[in-house]
Amino acid sequence: MRILITRPREDAEGFAARLAACGVESLIVPLMDVVFDRDATIDLEGVAAVLLTSANGARALAALGTPRGVPVIAVGPATAGAARQAGFDVAAVAGGDVVRLAETVRATLKPEAGALLHVSGSVVAGDLAGRLGEDGYTVRRVTAYSARAADILPAAATTALQAASLDGAAFFSPRSAALFARLVSNAGLGGTIQPLAGYCLSEAVARELSRPPWGALHVALRPDGDALAGLICAHAGRP
Repeated sequence: MRILITRPREDAEGFAARLAACGVESLIVPLMDVVFDRDATIDLEGVAAVLLTSANGARALAALGTPRGVPVIAVGPATAGAARQAGFDVAAVAGGDVVRLAETVRATLKPEAGALLHVSGSVVAGDLAGRLGEDGYTVRRVTAYSARAADILPAAATTALQAASLDGAAFFSPRSAALFARLVSNAGLGGTIQPLAGYCLSEAVARELSRPPWGALHVALRPDGDALAGLICAHAGRP
């Protein structure tokens, strides 16, 4: 079984290693490059915790020289792992999306504990500040990185699709799924998707893959990388 992974390479390599452990081969072809904003300002005055909605948020926080003692609340295990690897204190880990992150914040901190600093990319999924604001929390957002999208389908992906050498592809965000669908259609390769399985982190991701049609779309039981890898490995017959 061979799976296309389109996420940025630093995140893709860990996921590919998880798949390799169950005998699944990966083709890593990033569709987006992450660019950190070295001029972003991290102001921790009055901040009770930093909210991270991606592993790149943790990497950006570290690149900006943020003091490591600040408590971090991470959206999921992968983000928590990146934060710990960078030396930050992870106070709590949510279940993989902004809805669960908001629930975890409510269970971890009271609104009067202080402001929450959301370190994010230029594009965010869900209204985290709005959800928490309804309960009296103050959320400040800092854009610390951006994901630069490819204009055309990379040659490695084109070659693999034309050669019918893939069994499926894994997608982690609605944005990356929509980008892949658009680039495949623009390249005139929509027909090459029909035999393949699309493996999606969430229903929101799957909705972006409705065109061109896939052989099947599968959604992980939980919105995290371990659940998605487990789904693929189960389909490969080696969980």
